Amino acid sequence: MNSSKRKIVSYHDGTFHEKEDTIALEKPLTIRVNGVEFATVVCTPQDLEELVIGFLASEGVVRSHKAIKEMMFNEGQGIVNVTAETNVSLETDTYTKRKISSCCGKSRHFYLESDSRTARTIMNAPTLTAEDCIEYMSTLQHESTTFHSTGGVHNAALFSNGEMVAIRTDIGRHNALDKLYGYILQNTLPPSELAVAFSGRISSEVVLKLSKMGIGVLLSKSAPTDLALSLAEDLEITTVGFIRRGGFNVYTRTDRIHS
Repeated sequence: MNSSKRKIVSYHDGTFHEKEDTIALEKPLTIRVNGVEFATVVCTPQDLEELVIGFLASEGVVRSHKAIKEMMFNEGQGIVNVTAETNVSLETDTYTKRKISSCCGKSRHFYLESDSRTARTIMNAPTLTAEDCIEYMSTLQHESTTFHSTGGVHNAALFSNGEMVAIRTDIGRHNALDKLYGYILQNTLPPSELAVAFSGRISSEVVLKLSKMGIGVLLSKSAPTDLALSLAEDLEITTVGFIRRGGFNVYTRTDRIHS
């Protein structure tokens, strides 16, 4: 379940009236790894196993879903206890302190320390036609049913060879991507064959997330930021924004998009 019903008072054209509205669910989930309270994420309580796998892989705690030996959810307390094989410290400072790190030997940007370990340059990615870009975004929007009913979530979808492989929903844009990452790891999909269509803006954090996932094509209906594009250039990620009404802008690695 990713939404609930609530009676509200609505105002329109000078009149108040009662109605039932659909509201996006939002719940905290505390992730404990090997007995250590690692992080608390606020999320849509759906596809949580994928979320935990993708989040821990994105943070560099695990390299694959096979490193997770056990995952026990306590839904009442909003806690998941994870037993995992990991070679990294679970100290909080490692994942919250910022440092300046060279990005693949190119321009310098701010990263979290964990980001500098897990971000990677994408050498192999699919090429798409202009029609693919428009069709993928149209499919994402059509399949974003929770957004249509609540207006309060982000959506992200995986595409391969013209087909949508998976779509995930969350109140947090990063959570939606982590759920896709968990799906990729669980199903051992080759990232070099995948593209992501995304409902949110192209931020530096989103570009970094794609880099960690190993995916080199990001499609969005929204705008990019300057830092996001600088990172995308360094990490060899194709970014396509403002996919609307039959048009779009290609910002980085333009060679992967053709007519």
